[in-house]
Amino acid sequence: MASFNKVMVMGNVTRDIEIRYTPKGTAVSDISLAVNRVRIGDSGEKIEDVTYVDITLWGRTAEIAHQYCAKGRPLFVEGRLQTDSWEDKTSGQKRTKLKVVAENIQLLGSSGGGGGQSSNPPAQPQQQSAPAQSQNGGSPANSDYTEDADDIPF
Repeated sequence: MASFNKVMVMGNVTRDIEIRYTPKGTAVSDISLAVNRVRIGDSGEKIEDVTYVDITLWGRTAEIAHQYCAKGRPLFVEGRLQTDSWEDKTSGQKRTKLKVVAENIQLLGSSGGGGGQSSNPPAQPQQQSAPAQSQNGGSPANSDYTEDADDIPF
């Protein structure tokens, strides 16, 4: 059976990034992204749903995020899903948590809000606008468009 494990998520960093090092000297950071989705409710009001995604950054990726990202900064992450399991110390029950292990990140937005100390941060890509209408009937190009789960063809 074939497998494919790829995640792409974009959101805002929920807290300042702390970095730690393994005994062998590898940098590691655990961060959380707030991913917002705006949808239209039954009575026409806009409803904003927030999902918090836990992400682990390793090596140079963790160091870059620590240097240039701060709470509230938009971040794009590509990675893979991983399940962590442990035994709860108080109840003795087995616990599991699904998280993303980052393979690549892209810093988004302006560099003015970053927590880094360098005066020359790398060039930052800007967020892209809503997708334009494709020739064979893709997404509408207006800002009021929100994708509903019922619109997904699979």
